[in-house]
Amino acid sequence: MDLARLIDGTILKPDTTLADVKNLCEEAKSLGFAAVCVPPFFVKEAVKALEGSKVKTCTVVGFPMGYSATPAKVEEIKKAIDEGAVELDCVINIAAVKSKQWNYVRNEIESMALACQMRGKVIKLIIETGLITEAEMTKLCELAAEVKVDFVKTSTGINGKGASVAIIEALRKNCPATSS
Repeated sequence: MDLARLIDGTILKPDTTLADVKNLCEEAKSLGFAAVCVPPFFVKEAVKALEGSKVKTCTVVGFPMGYSATPAKVEEIKKAIDEGAVELDCVINIAAVKSKQWNYVRNEIESMALACQMRGKVIKLIIETGLITEAEMTKLCELAAEVKVDFVKTSTGINGKGASVAIIEALRKNCPATSS
């Protein structure tokens, strides 16, 4: 298996520079990565740097805290797509999850997914597994499956604990398999 084609090269530090983004794009092209994930500010530049390659441009929405109001996240998605992003890593509103506002959470996931899917783009839902309970993770996986998001991701890498084998196993157990 060619593992490189399954990797998203990522640079999301707050002090990221254009030079950092260009270096990541060159690395992704030379190694055959699936995508690069860059701050929204750099989407246009990443698209330009990746022109002529198979590497996709990804950006984040609601990053890193997920606090943004749903309409603001939808507008972030639209702008990123207009600038050339084809994959969107969307951070779920953990405050709503912790408050058990499941209708709000479902609406948020549905709104973000619709904004991506209507334009033929990929939505990856970041659920911050290090900050939620197993029951909350199960519920988020159910909602993600109902709405048919493309991927569920463990974390931003900034809030709480990151990925672990146990978390990946729990996600695999709770999220339906895809055909791809």
